[in-house]
Amino acid sequence: MGTENTQKSAVSRGQPKGAGTNRLAPSEANVVDTQAVKGAPVEPGIKGQILLFEDDETLASLLARVLRTEGYKVDLLERADQLPPAHRLGTYDLVLTDIHLANNTSGHDVLAKVRAENKTVPVILMTAFADVEGAMNAVSSGAYEYIPKPIEPMLLKQMVAEAVARKRLAASPEGQKEASPIADGAKIVGAAPSMIEVYKTVAQVAPTTSTVLIVGESGTGKELVARAIHAKSPRAQKPFVAVNCAALPESILESELFGHEKGSFTGANATKRGLFEEANGGTLLLDEIGEISAKMQVQLLRVLQEGEIRRVGASDTIKVDVRVVAATNRDLKTEAHAGRFREDLLYRLQVVTVRVPPLRDRKGDIALLVRHFLARHAERLGRPVPRVAPEVLEALASYDFPGNVRELAHAMERATLLAREGVVTPQDLPPEVATNWQTRSSNGPGGLAEDWPTLAVLDRRYIDRVLSRTGGNKTRAAEVLGIDRRTLNRMFARERAAAAGKLNEADVDKELAKVEAEDR
Repeated sequence: MGTENTQKSAVSRGQPKGAGTNRLAPSEANVVDTQAVKGAPVEPGIKGQILLFEDDETLASLLARVLRTEGYKVDLLERADQLPPAHRLGTYDLVLTDIHLANNTSGHDVLAKVRAENKTVPVILMTAFADVEGAMNAVSSGAYEYIPKPIEPMLLKQMVAEAVARKRLAASPEGQKEASPIADGAKIVGAAPSMIEVYKTVAQVAPTTSTVLIVGESGTGKELVARAIHAKSPRAQKPFVAVNCAALPESILESELFGHEKGSFTGANATKRGLFEEANGGTLLLDEIGEISAKMQVQLLRVLQEGEIRRVGASDTIKVDVRVVAATNRDLKTEAHAGRFREDLLYRLQVVTVRVPPLRDRKGDIALLVRHFLARHAERLGRPVPRVAPEVLEALASYDFPGNVRELAHAMERATLLAREGVVTPQDLPPEVATNWQTRSSNGPGGLAEDWPTLAVLDRRYIDRVLSRTGGNKTRAAEVLGIDRRTLNRMFARERAAAAGKLNEADVDKELAKVEAEDR
């Protein structure tokens, strides 16, 4: 992905910001009005009025341009405390806000104030991958929707159009109970669009008692999703019990789930409560549900229908209040069509289905997951968190991870143990990952052993890589590089001047002025 042209295909991801962010002049034609919001009625020919909170001038300009081409009037503010009073707020069809705003204010503050002042105005939050848990909580707090960055213009247009249409039809967003924070053990990491869909579904279904079916390959984190549903539900203070149905034979699984009476079979020396009783009032995760036998399917269906269980060897039933969450790596519809899984049980289980994507389909999350796992393993091992060489992320991104997130977690545990001088290098990765990367590097252009670049060339390649990973956002890239944006622009200006054969500082200053003008 290119640096400057990236913004044409996707609206760049904004960076965490402070009060010192520079603003474009209000008089410039391509910049939204930064004066106090008027709240005037929608003019003829205007699709609707949008109030945009964004303090990154480049991103604000791009968002405003995209929305104006669709026929919307856009007003811009940069701090949550600038929200207009209720009577003015009601004139807007939509509030679109970044999570990180100027003066250390937040899009969550905007959301809370809008919900308090006017519940008919939908709020869409734009979130960077560093704020996933906040985005999940936003849905529970009444956000209409949220968009992961970098923002695809077509997705933005579609989402805005739907929100405005709903507002026009006076369809207020449903208020949801404030959910408890997700426990550390239930933390899900990722910001790919497919993961955002998972977060949305979790936030929406958690406050209910509906049965949930979680579908995904082995190692994708299905149990974490189940724990997140429990942690954000009214049952959060009650037990969460998980059982792997594939790990137990039918006779043992029946006793584990439903319990047994003393003397009901050889070895039953005492009465035992089953997992349904242990999970009473809470949540029971039935992992690998597609592996249970036909007999167990019938018994489970009865529990779901009647809300009661019968211990092995007992004559009486016991009422239980348990929310069932099931997980599988099988296609249960295919299994049902083949006669291996009951259709009526499938319908009971899949009231809501959550599909957890494989890691190969969300490789943009690898850097975030790497930081998460390195920090976790370093804390457990009592070591400082190691730094990561850029080539490591490149190597990980080139590997398909058949074991998904679980395989990446193990790879990062190995890297934490083997890293020398506090830096993880490709040599610290599992052999299959390192070999795959070395093969691709040696066969592809630009391999280190192929061209033996100078340090200056390596610096430029690294800058390009950082810009690519920040979606072309220079401010965020400069933050990652440990320099300010003007220093980064001066590097580009010096490069241009050198290419034109102009090496004095006056020429570099002229080129710098051009680079900064292009940014606007």
